[in-house]
Amino acid sequence: MSSAWHQHLIIAPILIPLLCGALQVPINHSRHRLKFLLSALSVLGLLVTGVLLTALTDGAYWNNGIGVYLAGNWAAPFGIALLADRLAAAMLLLTAVLAACTLLYSLPRWGRVGVHFHPLFQFLIMGINGAFLTHDLFNLFVFFEVMLAASYGLLLHGYNAARLQAAMQYIAINLVASLLFLIGVALIYASTGTLNMADLAARISATGETDMVLLKMGVAVLAIAFLIKSAMWPIGFWLPTTYAAASPPVAAMLVLMTKVGAYVILRLWLLVFSDHAGAAAGYGFDALLWGGMATIVFGAAGMLASETSGRLAGYGAVVSSGTLLAVIGYGQPSLVTAGIYYLLGSTLAMAAFILLIELIERIRSPGAALLAVTMEAFAIEDAPDPPVGVGIPAALAFLGLSFTACALIIAGLPPLSGFVAKFSLFHALLNPEAPGASIPASGWTLMILIVLSGLAAIIAMMRFGVRTFWAAGKVLPPPLRLTEVAPVSLLLAACVVMTVQAGPILDYLGRASGDLHQPGLYIRSVLSAPVVPGPMREGGR
Repeated sequence: MSSAWHQHLIIAPILIPLLCGALQVPINHSRHRLKFLLSALSVLGLLVTGVLLTALTDGAYWNNGIGVYLAGNWAAPFGIALLADRLAAAMLLLTAVLAACTLLYSLPRWGRVGVHFHPLFQFLIMGINGAFLTHDLFNLFVFFEVMLAASYGLLLHGYNAARLQAAMQYIAINLVASLLFLIGVALIYASTGTLNMADLAARISATGETDMVLLKMGVAVLAIAFLIKSAMWPIGFWLPTTYAAASPPVAAMLVLMTKVGAYVILRLWLLVFSDHAGAAAGYGFDALLWGGMATIVFGAAGMLASETSGRLAGYGAVVSSGTLLAVIGYGQPSLVTAGIYYLLGSTLAMAAFILLIELIERIRSPGAALLAVTMEAFAIEDAPDPPVGVGIPAALAFLGLSFTACALIIAGLPPLSGFVAKFSLFHALLNPEAPGASIPASGWTLMILIVLSGLAAIIAMMRFGVRTFWAAGKVLPPPLRLTEVAPVSLLLAACVVMTVQAGPILDYLGRASGDLHQPGLYIRSVLSAPVVPGPMREGGR
C-alpha cells in the first residue's frame, strides 16, 4: 500500500457520510436547509468519488484493477482490509446516484417530517458503502448493522399505524438475521481461524474433513442471513409489506439494500467456493439457482395478485432479487455479466417507480380506485367522450410517460435497458461457455421463468395504469414540484444512458465478472498488500 491520494480514495465513501452524519446530529431539527446542504455536499462528494474509483479500477493505477486499503496500517489478514475493484466501484456509483435522487426528492416534504432524517440517511449510505468495500466478514457484519440500524429509524420516519406495524416486523426479522449472521461468522472462524475473505479462500482447499463440516454449517447459517436480506423465497415475505409502508425516499433506498445481500453472495461465493476450493468447490450454487427460480415464481404471482401500488413495487423487487440469485447459482461468467447489468438497471427503474407512485396517487381518489375495480369485476364498459381537441396537461403527460418507461424496463420490453438486460441473459444462457456443452434443463427453466415473470409484470403494470389513467374518470393535473419531477427524470435518464451505452457498460461489467471468476487475483492483491513504512528513527532504526 502506498500513501498516494488515489489509495486513500478507497475509504472516502465511508468517511464522507460518516463525518456528514456526525456533523448533522447536534444541529437543531428546525434548520432543514442547513442539513440538506450538508447532505447534498456529501452526496456530491460520493458521486465524484464513485466516478474516480470507476476510472481507477478500470485503468492502470492498481495491479489487475484491484485497490487495497489497509485500515490502521495492519497487514492482512490481521487488520481490516478494504477492497475496491470494478464491481465495487460500479455499486458505489449506483449508490451515489440513487442517494442523490432520493435526497432531492425528500427536500420539500420527507426531509422535514422527522427529527433525524438526514443523519440517518448518511449513516445508511455509510453502511451500504462499507458493505461494498469491506473484505472481512466481521467488518461486513458491523457495516450491515450500521445500515440496518439507520434503516430502522428511516422506516419509522413520518410514522403512522401501518408504517409502525411494518417496521416492527422488519426490525424483528432483521434482528434474527443479524443473530444468524454472527453465529455463521463464529462457526467460520472456529473452522478456519480467519475472517478475511481472501485468506479464507486461500485456506479452504487445505481445510480438514471435520473442519469442513463445521465450515459448511457456518456458511449455510451465514447464507440464510444474506438470503433474508435478499428476500429469497420463502424467507422474503417481509419485503412487500415493508415497501408498501415505507415513505417513498426510504423505499427507494430499500431497493438498493435488498441488492446488498445479493452482492455479498456474489462476491463471497465466487471467491471462496470457486473451482480451486477443493472439496468445497461449488458448494451452495444449486440451492441459489433453484431458490432464485422459486423466488421469481413467488414474486410474479405476487405482482399479479397485488391490488396496491406499493405491494406491486415490492413484488417487482422480489422478482429482480430472485433473478440475480438464480444467475449467481447458475455459475456462468457471461451470465454474471448480464446479471450485474440487470441489477443496475432494475434498481434504477424500481426506485424511479417507487418515487413515481406517490405522485401518481395524487390523481387517484379512494372512490375512483373502488369504481375502477368494480367496473373491471363486472365488465362494465365505459364509453368516454371523444377527446378531440382536448390537450393533455404537462403534469399528466409526465406521469404517463414516466410510468410507461418504468413499466417497459421492469417488464423487460424494448427499447430500454430492461430489454437489453434480459436479451443479454438469454444470449448467455443459449451460448454455454464450455466447448460442446448443451443447455441444461435448469437453463431452459430459468429462461421460461424470466419470460413468464416479464409477462406477469406487464399485465400487473397495465392493470395499474388502466385503473389510474383511464378507468378513474376525469382527473385533474396534480401539483408537481421540480424537486419531485427531477429525481424521477434523472433515474429514467440513467436507464436511457445504460441503453445507449450498453456496449461499453457490458464490456466494463464483463471485465468485472472476469475478475470475480479469478479468485487468485484477490488472494494475491489482499494478502500481499504492503503496509506504509513509518518514519525512520535517528540511526536508521
